[in-house]
Amino acid sequence: MTARVVSIVGPTASGKTGLGIAIAKRLTEQGERAEIVNADAYQMYRGMDIGTAKPTAEEQAAVPHHLIDIIDPEESMSVARFQELARETIADLQSRGIRPILVGGSGLYARAAIDDISFPGTDPEIRKKYEEREKTEGAGALFEELKAKDPEAAARMDPHNPRRTIRALEVIELTGRPYSASLPRYRYVIPSVQIGLDLSREDLDHRIDLRTKQMMTNGFVEEVERLRPRLGATAVRALGYQQIIDLLDGIWDEYDAFADIAQKTKRLARKQMGWFGRDPRIHWLQALNPKLVDNAMAIIAHADAGDYDPIDAQADAYVQHHLGDIAAA
Repeated sequence: MTARVVSIVGPTASGKTGLGIAIAKRLTEQGERAEIVNADAYQMYRGMDIGTAKPTAEEQAAVPHHLIDIIDPEESMSVARFQELARETIADLQSRGIRPILVGGSGLYARAAIDDISFPGTDPEIRKKYEEREKTEGAGALFEELKAKDPEAAARMDPHNPRRTIRALEVIELTGRPYSASLPRYRYVIPSVQIGLDLSREDLDHRIDLRTKQMMTNGFVEEVERLRPRLGATAVRALGYQQIIDLLDGIWDEYDAFADIAQKTKRLARKQMGWFGRDPRIHWLQALNPKLVDNAMAIIAHADAGDYDPIDAQADAYVQHHLGDIAAA
């Protein structure tokens, strides 16, 4: 039987990289090969090292990493493209008897790799048609049409959010299927076990402050200065890069730039905890517990032994109730 994927999730600065490497080493000691698959949206960009807290050369040498440094900053990475790459990587590793350890704080990316989520394409002409209708007929008329075509989706959506209504109608016309069929389900398509890292707000804020100071001393300003001419529309959205661009342009000084990075990183961490907190399948562990690795290994052993159902009825009932919240996340 193929071993489950281990997915390590949690907020930024919670120690996911370290835990992933520790688990891989422990599995190796037990005679099992394990390698890490990156699920961070921005660590895939070459050269974006300090700002994304990319695993160091030493960390990557300790355990093989995949899907790091695979595209240039000028390029764009979408979650749909990542899903394809991640599933190909996972399948390749498993075919060679290697257990994948998925590590990343980008919630939708982490779920896209292993969960029942599809990403319908877009059609500018179809979208434009509905946008024009919204101007002439109003958002209410489009929402009534959505209720007629897909009452399940409409029941979980805000009638005053025309952007989402238009997207739902676009997907229905494009795919010929209800929009609700493409919304995420808490159901694994690849057998997995998820481990979440939890910290108190005070401890997490302290770690974020330390990381931000390390970014400053490790040369983040020089990294952004070097990459700036090549940062595409997607890469530049990585937290911290715009602040340093503003610093280089003289809009604010170094102290204010890094203070803003720290503040926005703390805000991001709260959002990440909210996102991951919706998934009742995650096994939460205290990140600062000295027995963290032992506890993680125990969870993995229980999952491998089949001590819980990966397609949990309660989890699926939960997500059906919260489909609108998850789609908007």
